[in-house]
Formats: sequence, C-alpha cells, structure tokens
Amino acid sequence: MRATPCERGRAGPGRAGADGRRSVPRRQRWGRRRWAGWPWPWPWPWPWLWLCPPRPWRTGWRSPPPMGWLAWERFRCNVDCRADPRNCISETLFFEMADRLVEDGWRELGYEYINIDDCWSAKKRDAMGRLVPDPERFPSGIKALADYVHARGLKLGIYGDLGTLTCGGYPGTTLDRVKQDAQRFAEWGVDMLKLDGCYSSGEEQAEGYPEMARALNATGRPIVYSCSWPAYQGGLPPKVNYTILAEVCNLWRNYDDIQDSWDSVLSILDWFSANQDVLQPAAGPGHWNDPDMLIIGNFGLSYEQSRSQMALWTVMAAPLLMSTDLRTISPSAKEILQNRLMIQINQDPLGIQGRRIVKEKTHIEVFLRPLSQAASALVFFSRRTDMPFRYTTSLAKLHFPEDAVYEVQDVYSGKIISGLKTGDSFSVVINPSGVVMWYLYPTVLPAQPWHLLRQQAPSEGFRPVLL
Repeated sequence: MRATPCERGRAGPGRAGADGRRSVPRRQRWGRRRWAGWPWPWPWPWPWLWLCPPRPWRTGWRSPPPMGWLAWERFRCNVDCRADPRNCISETLFFEMADRLVEDGWRELGYEYINIDDCWSAKKRDAMGRLVPDPERFPSGIKALADYVHARGLKLGIYGDLGTLTCGGYPGTTLDRVKQDAQRFAEWGVDMLKLDGCYSSGEEQAEGYPEMARALNATGRPIVYSCSWPAYQGGLPPKVNYTILAEVCNLWRNYDDIQDSWDSVLSILDWFSANQDVLQPAAGPGHWNDPDMLIIGNFGLSYEQSRSQMALWTVMAAPLLMSTDLRTISPSAKEILQNRLMIQINQDPLGIQGRRIVKEKTHIEVFLRPLSQAASALVFFSRRTDMPFRYTTSLAKLHFPEDAVYEVQDVYSGKIISGLKTGDSFSVVINPSGVVMWYLYPTVLPAQPWHLLRQQAPSEGFRPVLL
C-alpha cells in the first residue's frame, strides 16, 4: 500500500538515526511559497495540516505554550539559606511563589506552573540510588511541595540533567538511571520535567532524550517534557532533526540561556529570526520552540524593553515562563505580564509561530503571527536608541488580502481602530527599543483559498478585550 502524504511527511525515531540523518520528507522539499492574497511565506504546504492531524505526543500533552514561573534566571543556584533565607533555593521560596500565583491573579490568567530548576537535590543519591531533595532546604520533601501546589490549582515542574552531573554539580541522570528517575518524578506528583544536558555527550543525548520520553510515558502520569537537547547540538539541522524532536519533546530550548540584559534578549531574537524558516514549521500545539524565560520585573530591562520582550515572545508562540520575584514585582511589570489580550494571542489554539516579515533600514522590524478565526497579530519593533520613530505603512505592503477590512485593537493601550482597509495607509509611533502591537480581526474578507477557511472557527465577531 502506498504511503499517504501524512506518512511520507512524518518521521520518528524508528525511521531515522538519532543524530537526525535521514532523507528529507517530501513536504520539506517544497520551496518558500506565498499563497495568493495571504501574508505568509509558507515553508511547507500547509493544507496538509488540516488533513493530517499530528500524532499524540509521547507525554500525551497537546496544549498551548505553557505558562508559569521558573526559578533559574532570578534565583540561580543560591543555596546559602543561612545568609539569604528569603532568596535561596528552598521549599519556602516555592511555597511563597505558589501563594503569589494564586493570590495576585496569575493563576486565573493561565500562569499555572511552579518550576524548580537546578540545585534542589542533595549532593548524593540515597542508599537505593534514588534522587532526594536537600534535607535542609526541602525538609518536607518534593511530594509535600507538589501536594501544596496542586491544592492551589497549580502544577509543579522539576529539573533534571541527562549527564553525570547537573550544570550546578548535583547528581545527574545517566542512561542507566532514566527509568528510575522518571518513576521517582511521577511518584512525587511532578507535572513538568526540564531535562538539561550538561556533562553528557552527543551520543548519550541522542539515546537519552527519547528514552526519557518513553520512561515518562510509561509512568502513566502526564508530565510535560522540556528538552535542552537542541541547544547542545547547535540548534539547527543537520545535527537537530526537528521532526523527531517534536515527537519526543513538548518544548525545547534551541539557543543560549537568557541573561538579565537587553543584549541577551536581542541575541535570542536575532537567532530565532535568522533561522525562522527552520524553527517556525516545528512549532505547534504540544511542541514549542522555547527562547527561554521572561525576565520582565528584574534589573536588566527598561519599561519599553520589557514590553518588547513580552510582545516578541508572544508573537513567537513562546512558553511564558516568568523568572522574577513575584513577591516584590513592580506594578508596571505586573501589568505587562498580566495583559489579557497578550495572553489570549500567545495561547491561540491555531498554534502557529510568528515570523519577522519586514526589516527596514530605519531599524524598524515587523513581525506577524496568524491566529485562529482569520485574525492576526502584528508587532512593530524599533531597534533605534535615539527617539520615537513614526513608521508609515499599509496592510497591503505587509501582504494582507486585498479588499479586506479589519477591526484593530492596540494590545497595550486598548485603543480600537475600526474599519481599517488593506489599502489604507497608517502610521505607528514606536519608542526606542519599544513596540506597538496590534490584534487584527477581519470584518470583511475576500474569497480565499480553501485551506484558509480551516483556520476560521465559528465566531461571534470582534470583541475588544478589556485591559
């Protein structure tokens, strides 16, 4: 029997080497294609998306990008609880952050994960070879912490490393320990695992990351699986096979760790934009590119830069994992992170990652993300450092469908623009290192290619989001 287009376009660990060497699927050999009247240079023939639903991921999770809080960037590997009891990596820190997610309105907006990172464990395994938390910093144990988090309607994430040691020098998960550690996490009630790759070889990673996926699945507990695998292999083909990766992991780190600086944010953005033709097709419900944590509310970003990171991560369909002190976060940073329309766009069920579509000599860039119900999100981003810049364009110049009419809502100000036609010229004023972000909803659409209709779920029309 001849293979279907779906089967020809798919790959799995059984049909390719773990190093990613395989023949290129038929659908990857298509060139960049621009569907008439649609503002998107598709790298794959997207009509197949609707004929060929993706396989269930190994951990059984097919949700929008995860949202929550992660300890690492803000709190690092601070284990000196005598000198700094408030900020050290201890159960107290995670109890308090869980309380803040609930009491300060984060949970209701979708921020549901409390994620432990490195340096949580004791320096040695127990007599049975099992991972154990540091007894002084986590005296109640991880199971008690998970129960506390679950009782508040939240989920608990934990950190591991596929190597002899974690990056911080704590016990790692060698290949002979994968099944044991997966079962340990499940018994504790863990809901997400971030698996790092320090102190392991490429061969060990190629075997170990898929093996951990199988081990997690075998526990019977749904555990979201975050892999650092591609980041250790350069993030790009041929060393990284994103078809295989999407069948093994639910989200993955592609590039460098984020630091608390604007330069770090720009470096990540530049890498993702330069490689968007490879990265964008790999993302979708249940399998996401992860440009790393949101550092809004810390020390390295200005107000404008904080707004920019939130908008750009949202248009890239990135996981929204904050790493800041929720006990002391400023009202302005909280307002950015709790923007309801921003979160709605990030969590859009269509699950298409956005792309940079314009890069001007004036240091203005435009990013576009298609959304469900034929809506779109646009981000106008300024790399300028001098003064606000007035950028003039039209939706026609951005390759939107001819003769369409849109209702537009500014994602940050809430301002509504009614009846914007594709050919209408408009201007936005963008602050230095800042953004203007729009949500566009069509009120009039011309005839479209059949496959675009699949993106339009039944709707009740444009409804402004109260910010």
